[in-house]
Amino acid sequence: MAVARARRLQGRAEYWPSFVDVLTNLLLVFIFLLSVFALVQFLLSREISGRDTVLQRLNAQIAELTEMLALERASSSETAENLAAMTASLVSAENENARLQNILDTESSASQSAGSQVAILTGELDAERQVSQRALSQVELLNQQIAALRRQIAAIETALEASEAKDRESQTQIADLGRRLNVALAQRVQELSRYRSDFFGRLRQILGERPDIRVVGDRFIFQSEVLFATGSDDINPDGSVQLDKLGDAVLALLSEIPEEIPWVLQVNGHTDKRPITGTSGRFRSNWDLAAARAISVVRFLIDKGIPPEHLVAAGYGEFQPIEEGDSDETLARNRRIELKLTER
Repeated sequence: MAVARARRLQGRAEYWPSFVDVLTNLLLVFIFLLSVFALVQFLLSREISGRDTVLQRLNAQIAELTEMLALERASSSETAENLAAMTASLVSAENENARLQNILDTESSASQSAGSQVAILTGELDAERQVSQRALSQVELLNQQIAALRRQIAAIETALEASEAKDRESQTQIADLGRRLNVALAQRVQELSRYRSDFFGRLRQILGERPDIRVVGDRFIFQSEVLFATGSDDINPDGSVQLDKLGDAVLALLSEIPEEIPWVLQVNGHTDKRPITGTSGRFRSNWDLAAARAISVVRFLIDKGIPPEHLVAAGYGEFQPIEEGDSDETLARNRRIELKLTER
């Protein structure tokens, strides 16, 4: 009996060290797996921290982009979406790690599955790194394009400033030329007014004091009866004598006025408001008669030797009367030939 009990005790003593060795190995494997997961978690947290820093820098740079880079901004938005997807994947990986921790507490065979999961997460992290690198490259390209656009805008602003300065200088020159031109025109007008006064004074002396030849303002007026018969544009003999004197005065004036002063002697024909009668239909209206009489005077002066470029003929008909009324005296004063010395 004693021998049998000793054998049983010896058998039990041989099993116990083996069992302890197995438990020790399992404990070492468990500790190793925990160390691996702790290292993986540390690496993942560091990578996530670096990724957050990169994301903050990318967001700060993307915020400075202008509306001209809408297409590039869309690409950056796509990158941000990829990074968000990566963040979601990492969160999922952390959840998976927690689940694996629970599984390791109950069974050691889960270590192989955890290792494969870590490999998958590592591959995904490498892929996300590549995406982040591409995003950084795109941001750098966008920065270069923005710098080029800013240089172009600076060049355009410089050109605009130069153009505005040149425009201001031109405006100053134009204003100065305008003032000088106004002064010159005023001087010419004054000179022409002096010659007009001398011309009218000379005409008064030549033609004498006649009630049917007078000066009104800046015009020298012949009553139509002095030069023409009623309803006619043919100059009568007395009118030829008066116009001959007028031509001599104009020729004398021509030799006195300097060539740089552009002047013309305007001959204006006027009639009264009574309709034309007894002209055999030659003139359709008083306007035609007034224009024909003005042209007859101009032709006479041209034959006298006055250059045509210093003569102008115009007909006004009955539409610019000197006086309003229907009396014979008023109608007679409205029938007239006016001479006006003016600037061309």
